[in-house]
Amino acid sequence: MTRPPSLSTIADAALWDNWLAAQNGSILQTAAWGALKQQFGWQAERVAFASGGEIHAAAQILYRPLAPALTIAYIPRGPVLGALESLAPFLQAITQHVRQRGAFLLKLEPDWQRGDVRDDALRAANAQPTAETIQPSATIHLDLTADLDTLLARMKPKWRYNIRLAEKKAVVVRAGSSADIPAFYILMQLTGARDHFAIHGIHYYRAAFELLAARDHVRLFVAEFENKPLAMIFVTAFAQQAIYLYGASSNAERNRMPNHALHWAAMQWAKARGCTHYDLWGVPDAEHESSDAENLPSSLHQFKQGFGGTIIRYSGAWDMVFDPVRYKMYQLARRIRKSGLG
Repeated sequence: MTRPPSLSTIADAALWDNWLAAQNGSILQTAAWGALKQQFGWQAERVAFASGGEIHAAAQILYRPLAPALTIAYIPRGPVLGALESLAPFLQAITQHVRQRGAFLLKLEPDWQRGDVRDDALRAANAQPTAETIQPSATIHLDLTADLDTLLARMKPKWRYNIRLAEKKAVVVRAGSSADIPAFYILMQLTGARDHFAIHGIHYYRAAFELLAARDHVRLFVAEFENKPLAMIFVTAFAQQAIYLYGASSNAERNRMPNHALHWAAMQWAKARGCTHYDLWGVPDAEHESSDAENLPSSLHQFKQGFGGTIIRYSGAWDMVFDPVRYKMYQLARRIRKSGLG
């Protein structure tokens, strides 16, 4: 008689990532991403809902104590399912699990699109949709299964022209290394100040690059003119997904179109690795505006749209609340912080 599935932790990072890749899971569910977040205030735990050696559903859960007796549990771009019918029992098991760990709230941001039938299972588990998202709620995916000529043909004419112009104007794109992170951070500071968004500290970008590079999940693309960096983009690749996660550019030599050259190089790299789509990581969503999209300059939105592609609207954020009083305290603290009063 086959035993019913039960919840267990998976310590083996390679075993976890291999299963996750087979399900085409997100980079945010990989062991390397968990290791990154553990260096910056979170605790990571990988749990699987399995029976007879077969994983039916799984999730990497991030925990963060916001204050004494105020711990949040968070599943970015998960859970990951091996079988659709496993979602409901998995949610029941994981709810009990995180409550035992002291969480007053479990926040989920699934990797499926809005209106998916799996949203019904979230509602049945008493999860409530919330506008307080952490990851982008909408993005643009470029289909990399087409040949390179077709990829170019799908772009706006000006974007094709600018890609060629960058080459004519002697912009060279190369692969960066950890030694380029200080220059990348300087460009991030310039870009953040110019476009009015917050950035991480240099140690975060260095750790992210080194942890992901050790598993061959990332490439730092550097666009240079006369050996001077004009722009850089940080692109991850895992399973079939490539993601433009971070980007930065100088205020100088912008007429040489280094950003167009960078993304074209990244698309070719991702396609050669077997990725089926290139994720431009966040555009404004009129239906459900995310924290990232609120800060996205209109010029950057237009820049992303110029490459063609399809708008993807994710299911968004869902909150499973276990302590309403502490949840209200949490929401108040977020509002105060967002308003700049805290």
